[in-house]
Amino acid sequence: MSRIMGLDYGVKRSGIAVTDPLQIIVNPLTVVETPKLFDFLENYFRNEDVSKIVIGESRHRDGESFYFEKDINELIQWILKKFPEMEIDRQDESFTSSESKEIIIKSGIKKKKRMDKSLIDRISAVLILQRYLKHI
Repeated sequence: MSRIMGLDYGVKRSGIAVTDPLQIIVNPLTVVETPKLFDFLENYFRNEDVSKIVIGESRHRDGESFYFEKDINELIQWILKKFPEMEIDRQDESFTSSESKEIIIKSGIKKKKRMDKSLIDRISAVLILQRYLKHI
């Protein structure tokens, strides 16, 4: 089997999580500055067997998409052009940031480390992928 990647896309940085090859366990992978995301993904896909990417889908309470949805669609088109065999799915990411903050606090991580916003991005990517795996 191959890995599934979860992506918490952000304007400044994007959190990335992946499953193990058996698609059972989800682990945070890294946080990448979003302008460097294309290069990171290209390198990762060339070295690891990934069959699907699950990208978080953000919506306002009124159902409207966030302003960076256009950027996500461009990313999806780039991936499909560069890696046509790749499956891409979307997963609601509502409240993943607030859930991530709660997880960090409950885990006992010291306040100074909790200030690292990339930790929230990594955990949010894990939550997006875990939610998705419960759906399939």
